Amino acid sequence: MKGVWYEEFGDAGQVLNYGDLDKPTPANDEVLIRLKTSGVNPSDVKKRAGSDPDGLKDGPVIPHSDGAGIIIDAGSTINNHRIGERVWVYNGQFKRRLGTCAEYISIPGNCAVHLPENTSFETGACLGIPVMTAHRCVYADGPVQGKNILVTGGAGRVAHYAIQMCKMNGARVIATAGSEASARECLKAGADQVVAHPDEDTSGEIHELLGGEKLDRIIEGEFGGNLNYLLDCLKTGGTIAAYASMMNPNPSIPFYKMMYLDLQVRLVIVYDMPEQAKRDAIKDISDYLENKRLRHRISARYPLRDVVQAHLKIEQPDTRGCVIVRI
Repeated sequence: MKGVWYEEFGDAGQVLNYGDLDKPTPANDEVLIRLKTSGVNPSDVKKRAGSDPDGLKDGPVIPHSDGAGIIIDAGSTINNHRIGERVWVYNGQFKRRLGTCAEYISIPGNCAVHLPENTSFETGACLGIPVMTAHRCVYADGPVQGKNILVTGGAGRVAHYAIQMCKMNGARVIATAGSEASARECLKAGADQVVAHPDEDTSGEIHELLGGEKLDRIIEGEFGGNLNYLLDCLKTGGTIAAYASMMNPNPSIPFYKMMYLDLQVRLVIVYDMPEQAKRDAIKDISDYLENKRLRHRISARYPLRDVVQAHLKIEQPDTRGCVIVRI
């Protein structure tokens, strides 16, 4: 089969290889998928660059965790009725070497989720990391109806879906954005108001927008960089659900200020979130797809042999939507 792999860490143009690889064979609990698309996420390029030093200890890696395709074979414990099923894939390259950036993947059956006929394979490749992360951030701490929620970096991939989920369930959403174009993206997703990225003026601005109220929750894509600007915005007993902290990956926290607010900080990692959370996300995502309740954005599409360009695209800070590799 044709595929992409790397045998050392480094820049995309230096370490990514395209060529022939062995076609996988499904184990007893696995399905073999003929992939149509592979989704590129920031975590994929971080792994390729060496964020997990043990990532190559068992051999070369086929990158990417997200994708979509058709089941063409199944192991002995999988119902053969699944052969021919359209599916989207999650966790394709989590605790596994061989991800979705190839013509085929063999993966546990529970990681291949039915893709409705009204949903394209390109959209299917957008679902695993961005939508499941957003779902966990939005729903892990109970219903959002009637809540005041701040979504930082609202034009980003995860935040774009988080805004939509909050709004479809009755929350009031304020988003942050760094440009007029990003602000428009937030409003298209359903945000009620948009403010600038957090700074020393943010608390007063949010206080005014909410008519003197405070936030119930913050969905945070830059925990370390934003924390100290946002604590005065939160109600006592509020929640911060954070899924990234790139600007300040080792933040210090004002412990007593947070303690006296009785805050809950939830750190979200989509790969290893509880199985029940994954099942809940899959159930809701299926409903969203079947009823066309989510808006998706695709920034760029590349053929498999041009995967280096796909990695470079996802590394650009102004890339807001999903980056897709067509297989």
